[in-house]
Amino acid sequence: MKTRRSFLKISAAGAVGAMALGPMACTSAAVDKKSFGVGLQLYTIRDAIANDLQGSLKKVSDLGYRNLEMASYADGKFYGMVPKEFRKLVEDLGMKIVSSHTSVEAEGITAASAQKLADAHAEIGVEFCVQPWIEEKDRNVETYKRMIADWNKVGEIMKNVGIQFGYHNHNFEFLPTDGIVPYYDVFMKEMDADLITMELDCYWATKAGQDPVEMFNKYPGRFRLLHFKDMSKEVAEPFYTVDKDDITAVGAGLIDYKRIYDARETAGLKYFFVEDDNQGNGFPFEGIQTSIDNLTGKILV
Repeated sequence: MKTRRSFLKISAAGAVGAMALGPMACTSAAVDKKSFGVGLQLYTIRDAIANDLQGSLKKVSDLGYRNLEMASYADGKFYGMVPKEFRKLVEDLGMKIVSSHTSVEAEGITAASAQKLADAHAEIGVEFCVQPWIEEKDRNVETYKRMIADWNKVGEIMKNVGIQFGYHNHNFEFLPTDGIVPYYDVFMKEMDADLITMELDCYWATKAGQDPVEMFNKYPGRFRLLHFKDMSKEVAEPFYTVDKDDITAVGAGLIDYKRIYDARETAGLKYFFVEDDNQGNGFPFEGIQTSIDNLTGKILV
């Protein structure tokens, strides 16, 4: 694997590329940004959503985002709404829900609760349902293996209703543990590739010293989803300290997303989502506007 420093490069303008799966469009002011298929992980605007769900989603649509990944599921509802109501709200705004972040906790999940989870997500119409996080207390090889066994079972139930389960990384999965690197030696080996796709967060992987393109080459077809957020500064090895302060808008940082885009077929990529864990440091809509402007105005053309 190449080091993060060999992966990062700064363009002459001080910003670098990203990607889109939609058709290329002209760079005039009249460009239809939705035609690029840019996605947004709604965790990025979680505080705004808590204050005004409909108004926040309208702002997202007005900025040109087309695809959404949710981050709020509980007891059969999404953002406090039954599936068909939330789906209608999104579709009336000209957007599509394609993915959802939903945790299966370390304590496990019953077949009945997994079926309820699958049925709710099938009703809202997602293609993917993704495990987004592992609590710090559970970050050991034994628990990882137990959780992955559960995820494979959930993946089978999801597959029966037309959904693919997935896993979203941070940087801790790459921290050597008990003489191994869990992401490669546990996650990639023990997850059923037919049932679970990897949603690679390019920022967190890069922050952990990994090269996403080299990962695609090593595991072709395993990365159907990607998260895009940029990195404003390099940090000292070993890269595992959580530091969100260097998250910046796509195209305003150091990560070469054009190179990642060029390897999309090897990755097996279907969708990508802009995300900012820090909610734009208090200005989430400004941040996601910069991201989509950079993507559709100079990076994807």
